[in-house]
Amino acid sequence: MKKITNIILLAFLLISYTNCSDSFLEEKAKDETYADNLFNDYNGFLSAKYALLHFPRNERREPIQSAELGVIWKIGTDIGWANTELSWIRGLNQYTTADLNSTMQFLNGDVTDPSGRPGIFLILYRCINSANLIISRAAEPDLDWMGGTPEMDEANKNEIIAHAKLIRAWAYRHLIMTFGSVPKSVDEITGENYRDDWERNSVEEIQELIEEDLLFAEEWLPDNSKDVTRLSRVIAQHYLAELYLWQNKPAQAEIKARAVIDNPNYKLITERYGVKKNEPGCPFMDQFYDGNILPTEGNTEALWVFPNSEVDNLLGRYSNTMRRTWVSAYNNLNVAYSPEYGGRGIGRAAITAWVFSIYEDKDDRFSEYAIRKSYVTRNGETILCDMDKSKMTTNNHKWASTRKWDWTFNDPARYGESYSFADQTYLRLADTYLLLAEALHVQGKNSEADGAAFYINEIRKRSNATPISANQVTLDYILDERARELVTEENRRETLLRTGKLIERTRKYNHIASGERNGVAGIQDYHVLLPFPQIVIEANTGKKMEQNPGYN
Repeated sequence: MKKITNIILLAFLLISYTNCSDSFLEEKAKDETYADNLFNDYNGFLSAKYALLHFPRNERREPIQSAELGVIWKIGTDIGWANTELSWIRGLNQYTTADLNSTMQFLNGDVTDPSGRPGIFLILYRCINSANLIISRAAEPDLDWMGGTPEMDEANKNEIIAHAKLIRAWAYRHLIMTFGSVPKSVDEITGENYRDDWERNSVEEIQELIEEDLLFAEEWLPDNSKDVTRLSRVIAQHYLAELYLWQNKPAQAEIKARAVIDNPNYKLITERYGVKKNEPGCPFMDQFYDGNILPTEGNTEALWVFPNSEVDNLLGRYSNTMRRTWVSAYNNLNVAYSPEYGGRGIGRAAITAWVFSIYEDKDDRFSEYAIRKSYVTRNGETILCDMDKSKMTTNNHKWASTRKWDWTFNDPARYGESYSFADQTYLRLADTYLLLAEALHVQGKNSEADGAAFYINEIRKRSNATPISANQVTLDYILDERARELVTEENRRETLLRTGKLIERTRKYNHIASGERNGVAGIQDYHVLLPFPQIVIEANTGKKMEQNPGYN
């Protein structure tokens, strides 16, 4: 185990290496030396692939500040706000001009930190550069792909490339949904081709690259893999469905979404299973419990899982910060940390009152198993949680929170530790069902037989919610259902940008982001994109890099 971990650490350091200077034009670059040693057989590429998979997992860690990286796509929307509003997050929460600008730390990283912690833009480009390195090296001749036959050699090679292209598409998807047009880089960066005159390629150009990458991944990834370090083609098909919806190609989106849903290896969790099967609960929440996450543990709904534990020797333990981000800091209420309350939360982000208001009381997704609605203090006093719009105030430790991310060590002495180490589902089949419903709705297919209403109702029925009729289906209803089902999982800003609903729905359902609560301007039309990081603009000395409209 230690040997495997060391190999992966070496690979991660290798593909994260990004610094270039004039001296690299005169001598053999260190990254090239390491690459020559690593990329000579299939095992070397596997190590690099494991390291590459670390980048998406970082989305639920806190490489920049004390909240999940993905919070950038969740607060300041109709579903999320910042309960603990620190200076680095205020701009995303209230859209204050002084805070949401091209120099903000979340975008640029901590330029004063000697360790050089990068912002979101550079994290994603490090991911892209790493994928490009693998793709480039895999194309070299005379590599030992260890397949035993020419056909298996080709399959091993293309599966490695497919993983790299899938992750590259994942990174570019985040970039264009956050910043709009961005530089397109598809080659390994070396001392010979280092440049400082990048241009911003259009969203359409990047979408074409994403489509090409995802189609390659769909062709060469396995149909189903129980090994969560070996991704399945359903992930590529899911993202293709989303991409085609964004491009207004609903018929193509329908084909890809159906390919996922019709795959017999995946199905919605509709019956109790796993570690809490015989305890009070509901099928919806079973898929979030530690011990139920992996496909090998019975989870048929998970399309993409982040392995954070040491279960099945999955390459070591990794911390995640979802609980820390989304669970209130209830210890301030004289409540002890415990497994019942999921461990330690610090309430950086919270679910909006609007989301809580759109559930039926009988909906399992609003039940006590899914939403923390009360605490019991050390003195035995019961404290009811707040869910009303008027109580959306900074540092409200009584605010209700999701139980999707509950996890703590079994040792009482460790109940208050900062991070979780549970495996987590990143992408679920329920999401694909709602993409299919959207694709059908856009085509006018809303029927309760095999139309949008049917697939929405499949989601609602498993949570004991009332089925809807075909005439109730609208885009807004689908977005409401996505909120009910995927709150804190979905990168909501990206969904609302894709559907053209970010400004409208944020103003309507989040009175903090709209400016109503504090009497400020709040979200403006130009906030559909975030500012381009100043550190990137200034580093591109060979050609002017334009800032997004509305930002200085």
